[in-house]
Amino acid sequence: MKKWIAVLAVTAMSIGAFASEGWETNFEKASARAKSEGKYMLLDFSGSDWCGWCIKLDKEVFSKPAFKAYAKENLVLVLLDFPRNKSGQSKELQAQNNMLAEKFGIRGFPTVIILDPSGKPVEKTGYRPGGAEAYVDYLKKTISESKKKK
Repeated sequence: MKKWIAVLAVTAMSIGAFASEGWETNFEKASARAKSEGKYMLLDFSGSDWCGWCIKLDKEVFSKPAFKAYAKENLVLVLLDFPRNKSGQSKELQAQNNMLAEKFGIRGFPTVIILDPSGKPVEKTGYRPGGAEAYVDYLKKTISESKKKK
């Protein structure tokens, strides 16, 4: 019994850590902020407590200083989580995440969607090898190309 309580506690802490440090969970709030600040949005569709590639992406990219510094200045981050343990999520949050997964055609995890400040999708990706610096370079190139098309 104590072992299961410890496992649940660690899982709950990892979900909390995954969604912390600048990650929004309210899509409408994040959209309004992106529009007002003229920033691109990064939507992370994740299975934070069960998806190995999602955990790897967080560990190798999203939790690293290079990504955090770039994101703080240039992105609005949105975590759309689909954990097995939904006890930390409201029914409203689950409904929002399900609706957005359907809207953006999410078929697997992790899926990362980049939206321009108006909410238009500009890129769909996921885990990319190479660490935080390579991921930031990819985001810079993607956003730069999107801005050139306008």
